[in-house]
Amino acid sequence: MDRARVVGDLRIGIDETLCVGFGDCVTRAPEAFRLNDEGMVEFVEPHRVDRAGLLAACAACPVDALLVWDAHGTPLVPCPPDPSTDGSGGATHVP
Repeated sequence: MDRARVVGDLRIGIDETLCVGFGDCVTRAPEAFRLNDEGMVEFVEPHRVDRAGLLAACAACPVDALLVWDAHGTPLVPCPPDPSTDGSGGATHVP
């Protein structure tokens, strides 16, 4: 089964170990994705969806089973953590 595709300047991968078949990607971009007989996401014709639509569909996955990189290999989805934050939401930890 095809688990990765290059579409324009995007490389899209499906992590079948994470996919649980919620189908949010299918709802947002049915031209690009579908659920197969096992309830797992697979590609249809992702080249028919514009870049923004593909990014939105992949970002909609609640378990981050769809991975997207740009042409330079920079991860776009899931969004990489912001290095300027420490994950505390602005709170300061005081021991």
